[in-house]
Amino acid sequence: MTDSILAHEGVVRLSFFFAILIVMAVWETLSPRRPLKTSKTMRWYSNLGLVFIDTLVLRLFLPIQAVGIAFYAQNRGWGLLNNVSLPNWLEIVIGVLVLDFVIYLQHAMFHFIPLFWRLHRVHHTDLDFDVTTGIRFHPIEILLSMGIKMMAVILLGPSALAVVLFEILLNATSMFNHGNVRLPISIDRVLRLFVVTPEMHRVHHSVLIKEFNSNFGFNLPWWDRILGTYRAQPEAGHEAMAIGLSQFRNPNTLTLPHLLLLPFLRKP
Repeated sequence: MTDSILAHEGVVRLSFFFAILIVMAVWETLSPRRPLKTSKTMRWYSNLGLVFIDTLVLRLFLPIQAVGIAFYAQNRGWGLLNNVSLPNWLEIVIGVLVLDFVIYLQHAMFHFIPLFWRLHRVHHTDLDFDVTTGIRFHPIEILLSMGIKMMAVILLGPSALAVVLFEILLNATSMFNHGNVRLPISIDRVLRLFVVTPEMHRVHHSVLIKEFNSNFGFNLPWWDRILGTYRAQPEAGHEAMAIGLSQFRNPNTLTLPHLLLLPFLRKP
């Protein structure tokens, strides 16, 4: 099973991507949390267009990515986990937990360092909040994020299987927690103890600075609670809160070409 996953890593990840995308898109249609305020067609064209460009850029500039680096580090004995003896299951758990914490720190860094915020604000300019918002990232941010993950893999030394599982979880939970879906309060209250839910992450996309500088977790919710960046609910409530950034409110200037140029056009 493990060998099969690693041998067909690209196919496995792509299969999970489309499966989660379709499930969330159907769920949003059947039980939406908020009415969309802008053209879904235009937004999906831009957001999915970014995914296509991101994938091409990664393949072109970083043909050996985090999984490949994990194999490389393992063969050379690099990283903490490659120099200690642990049960496979524990090594995988530690690998996923540490990599998730790295992504939490990276996310906060991209908010608070102006040069990185120029890139990350592309993600926050979406005027609506749905499954495709979770995959709306500038290609340069994707390159930097992969570089950070690769450095973390070299230092930590997780197995290639742990990295593949982490990448699948990160991608799946990002689309889930950006979903415009309705969850019963009782379920959300329990679920957000173990995973970042749409109700929790939607707060992060508020136009209010104190709210979009909170809830940085993509997968696990614990880092926000431990480090004091957790905010349970938006001030205006989920139905009334404004999504996006206050200086980017015209949907006609948020098309795919504009999003690609946006980091270079205005000051943060």
